[in-house]
Amino acid sequence: MAGKISKEELEELREAFGKVDLNGNGFICDYELHDLFKEANLPLPGYKVREIIQKLMEEGDKDKDNKISFNEFVSVSENLNLALNSASAIGCHVVNIGALDLREGKPHLVLGLLWQIIKIGLFADIELSRNEALAALLRDGETLEDLMKLSPEELLLRWANFHLENAGWSKINNFSHDIKDSRAYFHLLNQIAPKGQKEGEDRIDIDMSGFSEKDDLKRAECMLQQADRLGCRQFVTSTDVVSGNPKLNLAFVANLFNKYPALTKPENQDINWGLLEGETREERTFRNWMNSLGVSPHVNHLYGDLQDALVILQLYEKIKVPVDWNNKVNKPPYPKLGANMKKLENCNYAVELGKTKANFSLVGIGGQDLNDGNPTLTLALVWQLMRRYTLNVLEGLGDGQKVNDDIIVNWVNKTLSGAGKSTKISSFKDKEISSSLAVLDLIDAIQPGCVNYDLVKRGSLSDEDKLDNAKFAVSMARKIGARVYALPDDLVEVKPKMVMTVFACLMGRGMKRA
Repeated sequence: MAGKISKEELEELREAFGKVDLNGNGFICDYELHDLFKEANLPLPGYKVREIIQKLMEEGDKDKDNKISFNEFVSVSENLNLALNSASAIGCHVVNIGALDLREGKPHLVLGLLWQIIKIGLFADIELSRNEALAALLRDGETLEDLMKLSPEELLLRWANFHLENAGWSKINNFSHDIKDSRAYFHLLNQIAPKGQKEGEDRIDIDMSGFSEKDDLKRAECMLQQADRLGCRQFVTSTDVVSGNPKLNLAFVANLFNKYPALTKPENQDINWGLLEGETREERTFRNWMNSLGVSPHVNHLYGDLQDALVILQLYEKIKVPVDWNNKVNKPPYPKLGANMKKLENCNYAVELGKTKANFSLVGIGGQDLNDGNPTLTLALVWQLMRRYTLNVLEGLGDGQKVNDDIIVNWVNKTLSGAGKSTKISSFKDKEISSSLAVLDLIDAIQPGCVNYDLVKRGSLSDEDKLDNAKFAVSMARKIGARVYALPDDLVEVKPKMVMTVFACLMGRGMKRA
């Protein structure tokens, strides 16, 4: 069993299974599944049980005999693990959420996770490097760097106000109280609706008659009918609008932006477009790792959001380095005069902690480098934080025994050999890792029989073959419960730092199962 299911919990499930399996043959029929969930203290409505039966028969009932074994029943948790660990890898905060929580359908945890996933998907393109037309939102005296510092929420608000200003309507300060009467939404829809000016584009005229409706709920419904004409009615009901539900209204506006941004990239302006280099895989991995730990504020832009060091200081606490928040750390809101000096003091303290308490190698790195958002030097510190966090997890599983690269490599090779595998690695730079065969063999050694080797490509591998193997390896690692942040390309290109985290996470999973 993968995930956070203890031996005691597994035995409880086995006992529940036995009560339903009356003839003791190790199987239950599909129609008995409802009783099984009830015995396992997981009562579900009939329609939900029917959905699960259909899913199990499609994927879980490997023998296609309309009977479900105990292993087929508990294997549902592996899919939940895959979902959780994949969510973590894209930056969702999943601390204190386990497969059992999802299986039991705990509303606050499930809804919280779903909101994070939806938000990440909706906000993916609300960023200058992905949508240069957002530069149209620049105000007088602002630079592209100023705009890049805004969070997706702030960009959305500015985008909405850009169109409201063009409509001659008053600006809004939020997506809760200020949109309750739907009137700002009417004007926003009218501004972004296609005008039929582009080749092949249909014209959609927004009916503004509902704007004068006196009843708030009826007015909201009229507005949503117009949004529906744009294919954008998702996420909110008229009640959600009138009550000012901030999350759902934010999602509604994000969807409007994604479908109809109605912005034109500025031309003939003194704009340094060279700043808009896309986020590297390494930067994205580090950012997602931070966010998965629940740092605050949420990290949208790796360097800009670390310039006051508050996130870095939170990460120090994650690696058990004490932070003197009361006497050494300046917290927002910062004073208008001297704000940057306060942030610099935080950065200096972060570097001091790294050198004196964490024993990091920070030669040539000062607080000013973090405050300036120096990419190379900031990443040097962040990598050491992530590495220490990963090693701390292993040391916690190994009763405090110190762990380094050699110990991980030796554990990997010993585990592979012990399982009768022929693969091995010499280091995290070993070019043989590009095939991902050692990773897949290690996964199968940790949880025997879980890797379908019919899907693994061998022999003389093309880059495409290697990427397919790597995708399979990352997916399987997450499925057996390893919280892998690295991406398939990191394995194919044998990026030593990311490769180390993959094997370390698998070692942690293997030690938990031992």
